[in-house]
Amino acid sequence: MLLRLAYLGVTNAFALLRLLPMSDRDKDTEILALRHQITILERQLGDARTRFSSADRAFLAALLHRLPTATLHQLRLLVRPETVLRRHRDLIARRHAARSRPRRPGRPWTIRSIRLLVLRLTRENPAWGYRLIHGELLVLGIEIAASTVWQILQDAGIDPAPERTTTLWSVLLRSQADALMAGDFFETTTLNGTRLYVLAVIEHASRRIRILGATAHPTASWVTQAARNLAMNLEDAGRHARFLIRDRNGKYPALFDAVLADAGIQIVVSGVQIPRMNAIMERWIRSYRRELLDRTLIWNQQHLLHALHEYERFYNTHRPHQGIDNARPLQPLPQPVTDQATLTRLDIRRRQRLGGILNEYHHAA
Repeated sequence: MLLRLAYLGVTNAFALLRLLPMSDRDKDTEILALRHQITILERQLGDARTRFSSADRAFLAALLHRLPTATLHQLRLLVRPETVLRRHRDLIARRHAARSRPRRPGRPWTIRSIRLLVLRLTRENPAWGYRLIHGELLVLGIEIAASTVWQILQDAGIDPAPERTTTLWSVLLRSQADALMAGDFFETTTLNGTRLYVLAVIEHASRRIRILGATAHPTASWVTQAARNLAMNLEDAGRHARFLIRDRNGKYPALFDAVLADAGIQIVVSGVQIPRMNAIMERWIRSYRRELLDRTLIWNQQHLLHALHEYERFYNTHRPHQGIDNARPLQPLPQPVTDQATLTRLDIRRRQRLGGILNEYHHAA
């Protein structure tokens, strides 16, 4: 359009120069001839409309807009005078809109080093969704919005994981979290087919996990000793839980409940086949399976205990938890990094656990 408009301007400028030496009589004669030719063209067109290009409209509007409306009505034009004035108003409006449009619309662009770090975390941890990546950034002291992480992944063509929704039961438990713990058995199988049973307990308020042990034969004496160990650990840590939620698994002997009752912990048994009554513990077991068991092979009981304790340390000291505002059970979140120079030159180091199955990220010392 700009090239066409420039062409029309140059050709009509030369036409104006041609009119200068002409007398008024010659000009009047040419005007009458042109008006007569326009009449002939309109008669031949009939009901068909004359089509103007964008450059033609712009040129006519710029050429005729200064004439009064009464004068425009006296001219012989292929369009109505109101159309010429409207086209000129549209031309001015588009010009004003182009000048008023911000050069960089939308929110400020995220620093390149942060975008690269988000993509690195996604690449090294395929099972992480945008919420978990956002939590890891908060652990590193990099404060950005979760929606920004979502947008970075979307721009890179990576589908962010959907946000997990809370249930009414979890909302109810949150108000009583300081006094609640939950325990459960779950099982896994070694390479030679041996079935091992793991007993774990989680604190609702802090999300701290405690692995009480793993065995191929969860006898009554073994489970009772695990209850004694739990009571002593809570006493040493200064924790005072009032309730422990468990299911109706037959592996729990009566002594298990009695030992905890002596420690001031009342047992709350969930309903029959209602796992949501122990939702936080069930959710932890799912995380443990997805983040560890589904990504490694367990050789024997010793290997399982080693993996369990490594994951316990990772879960309690580093992994952020959405249920407690992306904090960690045993370590609070650091202060956000506000120094622009530090954000521009990020130096993030990775620490691998269990051969790279679990990754922890820290600022370089």
